[in-house]
Amino acid sequence: MSGKEWWRPERFGVRRPGLEARARILAALRAMFAAEGFVEVETPCLQVSPGMEPHIMALSAELAEPFGAGRRRLFLHTSPEFTMKKLLVAGMPRIFQIARVWRDGERSPLHHPEFTMLEWYRVGQSYQRLIDDCAGLLAAAAKAAGVGELCRGARRCDPFARPQRLTVAQAFGDYCGIDLLGTGEDAAALAAEARRLGLHVGERDSWEDLFFRLMLERIEPHLGDGRPLVLCEYPVSMAALSRPCPHDPRVAERFELYVCGVELANAFGELTDPVEQRRRFAADMDLKERLYGVRYPIDDDFLAALDAGLPDSAGIALGVDRLVMLACGAETLDDVLWAPVAECVPGE
Repeated sequence: MSGKEWWRPERFGVRRPGLEARARILAALRAMFAAEGFVEVETPCLQVSPGMEPHIMALSAELAEPFGAGRRRLFLHTSPEFTMKKLLVAGMPRIFQIARVWRDGERSPLHHPEFTMLEWYRVGQSYQRLIDDCAGLLAAAAKAAGVGELCRGARRCDPFARPQRLTVAQAFGDYCGIDLLGTGEDAAALAAEARRLGLHVGERDSWEDLFFRLMLERIEPHLGDGRPLVLCEYPVSMAALSRPCPHDPRVAERFELYVCGVELANAFGELTDPVEQRRRFAADMDLKERLYGVRYPIDDDFLAALDAGLPDSAGIALGVDRLVMLACGAETLDDVLWAPVAECVPGE
């Protein structure tokens, strides 16, 4: 769907059934969380720090202080994660939010600069419990949309089937013939494996660059057909805000949910160590500055909340627009948005 004149009745009418399904899906998700004893929360979109992911770009805004006290640069959050975790510290045990979030430079059939994120947290439960939530959520969305399967193009997935579980190391072994953990995050070793598979390897490619290229080209296309798939235990260097696994410190308590080759959700067993979290934030911002010439401020209030005592908990973020797209069999996110962010058209 082009952003120009999307409001014309004949154009809107083509998308209207999917949009009405979207409304039913959102109602079903809220009902599911209410039945589980969750409280729906709302947190500010404007934040001191938008998020620390090295490869995600944020949008900024200037806030004028009253009485001529100057202006402050704030950011539209890329996820409500930091503030929701502060609510966990404040004593909220089960919370969810359906939030608008923003990411700069992202526009494709599976990306939009402004999109809807569902994020939820459980205190006192492991990240494995979130797999059950995902299974229930997929089934609830399919029922609300009145469909028996989720699909994208010719690909099909049963939303009522128990998600398959696959570790990242197993995926690299099954689809690439690579002993990922055996590479020890040695870029040269992984580069040799990538060349063996016929992938392009640049002179300055890091281990992380090669990891993502192999994931994108050789692994993700196979995930989530027939039944949902949970890809878990990411290398600890990609732990983000998750803690190491007790059974193997080389990997983290992190999983991503895939349906029809589309990544739907990202889950963590939450890191509670403020010193380690600050170290990771600094390393991520050093990498961001090295790659893109940009760094964002660290949310010291978030680290203070961790220091005050973030309880053992698990959290997950899911792309609502992608879920609706799969439930409606749509080809792009734009097909299931009530209205798109205006596009920049050259020459206008």
